[in-house]
Amino acid sequence: MMTDAETSLRPHEECGVCGIFGHPDAAKLTYFGLYALQHRGQESAGIVASDGEKITQHKAMGLVSEVFREKTLQQLTGHISLGHVRYSTTGASIAQNVQPFTAVHRGCFLAVAHNGNFVNTLALREELEQRGSIFQSTMDSEIVIHLLARYCDKEIKKAILETFEKIKGAYSLILMTKDKLIAVRDPMGFRPLCLGKLNSATNGYIVASETCALDLVRAKYIRDIEPGEILIIDKDKGLKSLFMPPQSRKSYCIFEHVYFARPDSDIFGINVYKCRKRMGNIMAREIQIDADFVMPFPDSGNYAAIGYSQTSELPLEMGVIRNHYVGRTFIQPTQSMRDFSVKVKLNPVRSFLKGKRVIIIEDSIIRGTTGRSRVRSLREAGVKEVHMCVSCPPHRYPCYFGIDFPSGGELIAASKSVDNIREYLGLDTLSYLSLEGLVEATGQPADTFCLACFNGDYPIPPDTEFHKMALDCC
Repeated sequence: MMTDAETSLRPHEECGVCGIFGHPDAAKLTYFGLYALQHRGQESAGIVASDGEKITQHKAMGLVSEVFREKTLQQLTGHISLGHVRYSTTGASIAQNVQPFTAVHRGCFLAVAHNGNFVNTLALREELEQRGSIFQSTMDSEIVIHLLARYCDKEIKKAILETFEKIKGAYSLILMTKDKLIAVRDPMGFRPLCLGKLNSATNGYIVASETCALDLVRAKYIRDIEPGEILIIDKDKGLKSLFMPPQSRKSYCIFEHVYFARPDSDIFGINVYKCRKRMGNIMAREIQIDADFVMPFPDSGNYAAIGYSQTSELPLEMGVIRNHYVGRTFIQPTQSMRDFSVKVKLNPVRSFLKGKRVIIIEDSIIRGTTGRSRVRSLREAGVKEVHMCVSCPPHRYPCYFGIDFPSGGELIAASKSVDNIREYLGLDTLSYLSLEGLVEATGQPADTFCLACFNGDYPIPPDTEFHKMALDCC
């Protein structure tokens, strides 16, 4: 777990979602699923449950382990449950924005848990407000509730199709009614979402952001929710799929493989652990450096470091030790205390590092502030040479599709050359994996992925005005 000072300097995924259908302890299984997805959001957590008639819910700011207790989970009764962990990218980090977002309209209960960002949010909010909608939060996810409410008189399948015809952007989300669970993935497939079968006699199902959530509840992976698919899980009708009009291309977020997803997950049909190792293999082929050994800063770069070491035949060492008992630091009133909270997590092995030539493997450099302090700590430990290899290309463009990359002005590679970044970080050399090498590591063609944060080629024109407005709210 990163400290607050450090997490503020790293990119963040917006959310993780998990839904259970057809199990008497649905909320407890959702709790475990959210635990597995905690890396996707650490600001807030929530679970909504239904027994087909009665709705119960609990949500609050904090980690999953902080928000839920055994007594709380016992009160969340029913065979259907929907959960969410959040890190804010649009909308402030406040209690009103904790998901799942719920509403009752003309007797119809709806809950939504969303991972991603809509890119036409401003236009949709203005249209809905002109029609009388009153928004309770600054989340783009709330738009789904208001749009569905407009079609509440229609059959559920038609209502959902008409709702998502209006929405553009990145969304892997789960909807819940009193008696149904509905998984929806945008037609370009930006964010992951998968379906599993519960290992029980209940004939139940799980939908989650990553396969690691399925593993924790011992569910069997069935398949990914397809881009543009609307999957309705119903007690009487089982699984029923609808599809939105197909797009000319897919736009899977390649940064899921670089940084966000857990290494024990399969994302977009690709195992994350193997993919990150291949990034290291390819980096070693592209970048040859004369050094004594290769090392990561735990836990960023661990698996790419393994691949780099194996291909370069340089030893892999752990020259920096991570303190696994560092929790979140809420009170950091001075810069010196913030600096301390970063240093207490990672400590160099000074007697081992002294006089050595080291290759550091990192997964990404966003602002560069964390990397600079880490390199300084190595220099202070007596390292002779510090080289850094990054397992993706430079991030030069902000993300509008569900990742909290800062504005272009804050991205260090947007305004500095590689050599300027090297000087800023205090490195002897700095090298990045090529874009071609990154795509090669996935084993999929380049047009399968969204690469906008590297090359500025946005698959969908973003609503930059709403993005600015959301940042102002935070």
